Amino acid sequence: MRALRILLIVVVILGGLFVLADRLAVGFAEDEAAGRLQATENLATAPDVSIKGFPFLTQVASGTLDDVEVGIKDYEAATGTDGGTLRIDDLTANMKGVEFSGDYSSATAATATGTASVTYAELLKTAESQPTQVAPGVTANVVGLSDGGNGKIKVAVEATVLGNKLPEPVYVLSSVTAQGDTVRVHADNLPSFGGVDIAESRVRAITDFEQKIDGLPGGIQLDKVQAAKNGVEITVKGSNVRLAG
Repeated sequence: MRALRILLIVVVILGGLFVLADRLAVGFAEDEAAGRLQATENLATAPDVSIKGFPFLTQVASGTLDDVEVGIKDYEAATGTDGGTLRIDDLTANMKGVEFSGDYSSATAATATGTASVTYAELLKTAESQPTQVAPGVTANVVGLSDGGNGKIKVAVEATVLGNKLPEPVYVLSSVTAQGDTVRVHADNLPSFGGVDIAESRVRAITDFEQKIDGLPGGIQLDKVQAAKNGVEITVKGSNVRLAG
């Protein structure tokens, strides 16, 4: 009976040591992966990396991690060939089937899904902010974006007619969609500027705009976008996504 008690104590102690070693190992791996990802994506600060599943050491032995979650607070995504960037907030990606090298210098996920957001203030940089002539004696420009409810963006357009600025902005509800790597904002109905008859194409040159986002980390891509209270919410997805290396 005494021998059995001793055996049970030894098993509990060894089990506790294994759990401790496993948690220390996963913490080290998360820090290494975060450092590699920061260097690969040239991030200002290290991202949050969380390796899910227990035990971790058996996943290491197999060379594949079941589930890894990556969180990047602020990410400057490339917007095309002009060298411009767009700030992406709270990018969180859930990666499945992550294969990695022994020194964690490279890691690739079989699939990835995630979410992020772009504030209206950030997206406003894409719109026509300088007064532009849309008809003889009429200029207009976008001065604000906000939540229009029901997944719509409310676009505020300021107009000047024959030298007189309209007392209030003209508002139009717009739909936002993702087409490939581009976010598009398209007015559902065209606004009227002081009753002046203006060609649709000239009005849409102001109300409609788009933003290309082709520099998301690891090769993940836009999937869907939707207007929300504080900005545009984005879902992303990808396959063979680079976590590091």
